[in-house]
Amino acid sequence: MPKVKTFYQCQSCGYTSPKWLGKCPDCGEWNTLVEERKETVSPRVSIPAHFRKAEPQLLSSIKAGNEQRTSTGIRELDRVLGDGVVTGSVILVGGDPGIGKSTLLLQALAGLSRYGQVLYVSGEESPEQIKIRAERLSIDSDEIILLSEISLRSILDTASKLTPKAIVIDSIQTVYTEELLSAPGSVSQVRECAAKLLVFAKRSDIPIFLVGHVTKEGAIAGPRVLEHIVDTVLYFEGNRGHSYRILRTVKNRFGSTNEIGVFEMSDSGLIEIENPSELFLLERPVNVSGSAVVAALEGTRPLMVEIQSLVSQTNFGMPRRTTIGVDFNRVNLLVAVLEKRAGLHLGGMDIFVNVVGGLRIIEPAVDLGIIATVASSLKDIPIDPKTFIFGEVGLSGEIRAITQAEVRIKEASKIGFKKAVMPQGNAVKIKNNLGLEIIGVKNVEDTLEAVLA
Repeated sequence: MPKVKTFYQCQSCGYTSPKWLGKCPDCGEWNTLVEERKETVSPRVSIPAHFRKAEPQLLSSIKAGNEQRTSTGIRELDRVLGDGVVTGSVILVGGDPGIGKSTLLLQALAGLSRYGQVLYVSGEESPEQIKIRAERLSIDSDEIILLSEISLRSILDTASKLTPKAIVIDSIQTVYTEELLSAPGSVSQVRECAAKLLVFAKRSDIPIFLVGHVTKEGAIAGPRVLEHIVDTVLYFEGNRGHSYRILRTVKNRFGSTNEIGVFEMSDSGLIEIENPSELFLLERPVNVSGSAVVAALEGTRPLMVEIQSLVSQTNFGMPRRTTIGVDFNRVNLLVAVLEKRAGLHLGGMDIFVNVVGGLRIIEPAVDLGIIATVASSLKDIPIDPKTFIFGEVGLSGEIRAITQAEVRIKEASKIGFKKAVMPQGNAVKIKNNLGLEIIGVKNVEDTLEAVLA
């Protein structure tokens, strides 16, 4: 008879302890250790006989680069996946509640159903609720099979009989295996279920989409090992005050990382945004100080985004620094550079920096835009609306060159910009300016003269 072992496991990082602790020694979280039980002997994972088994192969005999990909019919989703879904891959999709994860995957299954039957497994909603969503999205396919189940054994048995073209598990936190005694959603259950689904996907060549809940900090709930197990991790981001949604890749074994897909949430589902630069600049104010357009790069996609800054005299002893969409510490660093190298007096000023449209930009190429907008707001001098800016700022006030400058210039030219302010190192290498006036700057003083003249 198998013996039952009792232990305490952190629901945040997976740390185990033989006794209860108030604070996890590993991640430092409080009240996250929960009592769990596990049998010392557990049965092995059973794989149907008609699925292929792993065999040892010579490295020289393996042909790489010809993995089979299937289009979901959603170009923005295919972009972040690396030009389609790879057979046998496991894709984890995380995001806040109500952000549109289930809607996106239901639309993706509708596209994949063109190639055969697909399976939608829901542990949170009934088939009737999914049907209501499908009617709202105008999806009516005989190839989409719904299964309301949370038992992993039943899910794998059904998938083995149907052999669908794709599977969606909504969500991984609701699925449990009878081999473990802990409750669904616990660290042990999430890790074990994800591992078995991974084995099933690799042996059967069936791609599996996993929906993951997120914590209040925005990270996917459960052990960090969950993100290591899967092949691709996507985060669905958005602000409830905006209808735009950003699908961001943070891990992809079959494509580039840091790719994004842009969608707009409507009554009929998620609509793809083919040219997000025009959308983000649609309501941009003209001849207003503290506003500038920056040529950023997300993965392989150039984006023209508006950065706004507001500088005002503080009413408190300690001036405020607030940022949305850009790194807080980076803004403090750039403010210090403005004070030291450009002679601007910002010590008694409240400074607010915002990236319009709910985007989050972490690329250092936006440094020059932040510098320009803060100075523009302080001096109350508008920046030419036909000018765009990009470049990295160093602590000595120098402007450093960045990558793929010509790609950014090409995107700006399509939208109608006439002048580009960029690092001198990039300006001298531009072969085709596409009719734009190129201004190369070497330091912060040159930048302020160019944009605030």
